Amino acid sequence: MDVGALVGGAVALVVGLLSWGQSRATNRREDFREITARLDRELAHEKKQRKLLTSYVIDLWKWAQRVGPDTPAGPPPEPDKELDLTPWHL
Repeated sequence: MDVGALVGGAVALVVGLLSWGQSRATNRREDFREITARLDRELAHEKKQRKLLTSYVIDLWKWAQRVGPDTPAGPPPEPDKELDLTPWHL
């Protein structure tokens, strides 16, 4: 066999393997960027939800400090006109 053909084939094989490895590394980096971007979006949404929940809990806690278990409730408030169901009563 011709030594030049073997060397050329070996060089082509090495170059092919190197370019394949580089493309896999590029794909992994792109996948990593996509995954981290998604996690960042989900984390921002989670932080927003936790902040809302925390504010609700703090409001409820403040209300509970002002209103004790022995505080008289008083009469119930009148419902809104949108909630009035008397036209549907038979």
